Amino acid sequence: MANITKLMKQAQEMQTKMAKLQEELAHKEVEGSSGGGMVTVTMNGQQEVLAIKIDPEVFNDGDQEMLEDLLVAAVNEARRQALDLAKEEMSKLTGGLPMPGLF
Repeated sequence: MANITKLMKQAQEMQTKMAKLQEELAHKEVEGSSGGGMVTVTMNGQQEVLAIKIDPEVFNDGDQEMLEDLLVAAVNEARRQALDLAKEEMSKLTGGLPMPGLF
């Protein structure tokens, strides 16, 4: 019975640490850019887009398709960085043990 109690306590501690990690990730930012910095997307560690910056020169061409491609690339880069950040922070929390299905 003591093992079950100990296991339950460890699970509760992990749940508390996970909630704290999620809160911390919400306050960390990453940036993804494309087109040599013509489009920059800022995202938090929870993969929420916080800002998009577009160099005014992009509009000079009037090439909508290029702008759309640059946006997609920048968002995907920011998302990749946000995922990497979350995995890195999770690894610190779990002592390097993989947690399947979390990220």
